[in-house]
Parts: sequence; C-alpha cells; structure tokens
Amino acid sequence: MTLTKKLAGLGATALLAFSLAACGNGDEKNEASTETDSTKSVGESVDYKIIGIDPGAGLMEATENAIDEYELTDWNLISGSSAAMTAALKKAYDKEEPIIVTGWTPHWKFAKFDLKYLEDPKSVFGEEEKTHTIGRLGLADDLPEAHQILSQFNWLEEDMGEVMIAIQDGEKEDVAAQNWIDENEDKVAEWTAGVEKVDGDKIQLAYVAWDSDIATINVMKLVLEEMGYDVTITQVEAGPMWTAIADGSADAILGAWLPITHKTYAAKYEGQFEDLGVSMEGVKMGLVVPQYMDIDSIEDLKE
Repeated sequence: MTLTKKLAGLGATALLAFSLAACGNGDEKNEASTETDSTKSVGESVDYKIIGIDPGAGLMEATENAIDEYELTDWNLISGSSAAMTAALKKAYDKEEPIIVTGWTPHWKFAKFDLKYLEDPKSVFGEEEKTHTIGRLGLADDLPEAHQILSQFNWLEEDMGEVMIAIQDGEKEDVAAQNWIDENEDKVAEWTAGVEKVDGDKIQLAYVAWDSDIATINVMKLVLEEMGYDVTITQVEAGPMWTAIADGSADAILGAWLPITHKTYAAKYEGQFEDLGVSMEGVKMGLVVPQYMDIDSIEDLKE
C-alpha cells in the first residue's frame, strides 16, 4: 500500500469518527433540550399568558381578580375576543401544546376538545351561575305578549349546545336555530303558552358575541317572529348592552350571567331593569386547559 493510500484511509477513518462524535453530541443536546422542556414550569411553558376574551367581559374582571388573589405576579391576561380565544385554543390543541384560556359553560369547545376547568379553591370565579332574561322597565305594559314569552323562556345546556355546535360546524345561525325549533316544538310551545299573536309590533333585542348568546338570540328571534313580532337584534359589548336596557333603547337581553359575571352592571343599573327570570341553570366560568396538561388547580400556576 502506498503512503498516499494510507493517508487517504486515515483521513476517511478520522472523518467517520468525527461524524459519529458529532452525531453523539447532537443526541445529547436533543436529550438535554427535551429534559429542559419537560422541567419547565407551567408559566414558562405558556409564557405566563392567559388567553382571554373581550376586555369588558365580567369573566375578564374575574380573571384579573384571580391573578391578584392567587398572587400570580408574573402572569398576564391577554384580551381579545371569543373567536380569537377559541382559535388560539384550537391551534395549541392540534399540536398538543400547553395553553390556558378563560372559559365558560355552555360552550361548544367542551364538545370539540377534551378540556377541564382548573380548580378554584379560593372561589374567585364563584359557584355555578344562572343566565337571566332582563327586560327594560315598562316592557310589560308596552309589549305584554313578548314580556310573557321572555318570562316563560328557559332551556337546558344540551339544547343550547345543539345550536352552538351546528353553527360551529358551518350551519348558518338562523338555519341552526330553525332546525332546533322544528325538533323541539313542545318546548317552544311552553314559551308561547297563553300568548296571542301580534301584528308587526317592533321589539329590540341586544346581545354580546358569545357563542352561547348567538345561539340563544337567534332562536328567540325566530320564536318572536313566528308570534308576529318585527324583531331587530343588535350585537354590542356587555357594558353597552346593559346601558341599552337601562335607557330603554333595547327591550330585552337574554344572556345576563348572574350573580358573578354581570354583577358590576346589575349593581350599576339597579332599579333600572326588570329581571324576567332564569333561562338556564348550572352555567359556569373559570380557567380552562386541555386534559393533556398535568395541572389541576389555579394554585399550580404559582409553581
């Protein structure tokens, strides 16, 4: 064997050894990186962000209170909208990445994703709430038939869920609402029991862009129209919605969450509205995470 060939052979051997060493170092780095990721705290894994909704929502106020009560000094609540929150949730969920969002029930995301509420030992978010139908003062005198229908209105989380899921799956809001009405004539008949039809009387309903409110308002719009009303529905933020009831520019709202979520507005306009009754029981709000996250309580966010 010539000297040149020997040198070439040695060079190839050295190169192979160097390559193997490099691969080994890479594996070690990957293992170290994995170990680092697995040892991150919950806060570090989500950049200390809680993804919220509309800045004026009572849920956001409750979450700010939770941050204070649980002394989550490094955490930030990110405001946006219900749609932005669910989009962020879906993006993280599809990749099985950690995320913490503000949540409430009923909502279609609990049917679409495997989620859980974080335990709230300090009860900052309160116990289960109820949705109330709220009318302006004088509604019973001006629109007695509508007043009776709205007072008799109530349904279950499962009912609302059917409409929400249909809308989320791409059905038009009015079509999803009509389909539910067609399949639940007995329940709708209870709402309209003892009420005579009118002839084009106008009624204004206000709502916020929560999926639950969208489902509810579209169902009630069709029910009132079937009873002869000329119905206008207007989407606003929670504050203006309650203001509209207080000043009489809206006749009714169907999504008042009490006693916690809309507590501030109910207190502010006390005496300037009529509570027409509970339309749904057992509603809830709090902080929500995917089931695959190894965390169970808000207390855990301090670690």
